[in-house]
Amino acid sequence: MKSILRTTLAAAALTLLAAQVWAADGVLIVMKVTSGGNPPQTNQIQIEQKRIRMSISGAGGGTAGIMFDGARQVMTIIDDNRKTYSEMTKADLDQFAQQMSGAMAQMEQAMKNMSPEQRAQVEKMTKGRMGGAGAPAPAPKVEYRKVGTATVGKWTCDKYDGFTNGQKTNEVCTVDPKALGFTAADFQVTQDMADFFKQFQQLMPGGSRDQPFLMGSLEKQGFSGIPIRSAHTAGGVETVSELADVKRQAFPETTFQVPAGYQKNELFGGRGRRGR
Repeated sequence: MKSILRTTLAAAALTLLAAQVWAADGVLIVMKVTSGGNPPQTNQIQIEQKRIRMSISGAGGGTAGIMFDGARQVMTIIDDNRKTYSEMTKADLDQFAQQMSGAMAQMEQAMKNMSPEQRAQVEKMTKGRMGGAGAPAPAPKVEYRKVGTATVGKWTCDKYDGFTNGQKTNEVCTVDPKALGFTAADFQVTQDMADFFKQFQQLMPGGSRDQPFLMGSLEKQGFSGIPIRSAHTAGGVETVSELADVKRQAFPETTFQVPAGYQKNELFGGRGRRGR
């Protein structure tokens, strides 16, 4: 009887230990962001195996959140100032893309009946937002070139310069995940989120090319490793994100939940959910 009791207690202890290790299997990332002459802002990224949440400081002191559930393939956008949230699924994106495609086809058909002067005027009005007569103009590809090494905080990183249409617009400094005490698998959900969000970006001409703390590869991104410092210049304003802290930490379940009392808004003004 005592032997059975000891075995049971030992098994319970091992189960508890395993649960504690699994519960702590999260990553907290703190980024310092400066843009133009504005005061620095602090953003947090909380990562678990299949979930990620980014808390972004606003200029007015409020915060916004972006959550991604890789298992459910759902992105949630939270506005803490307005106490609202929106959800987006792959089905939403696919349906919205079909609606946009239909609208583009109608515009193209209408332009066929216009005079050359009218057509030129419409094309001028949509220049930069549309490519050709109907398709969204793809965001220019950023080409990265490795230019040496640099120091960010206590880390030595590989520095890459990014060029858009031959002009330098980006800087990225990356490290191997091991330098932070982690593995590539700890950040896989960031790539899953980027792949999910890429569909939305393709619908938005000239969409942002910034991917916060994205696990990069030479094949997909043009740089290797995790960016611990990135700089992007647009409209003469430079925005710099720099790693301030990173550590393993357990997160309560509420971290990846919408706060109680927040009102749900339909994304795309209700479009993309037709027929539901």
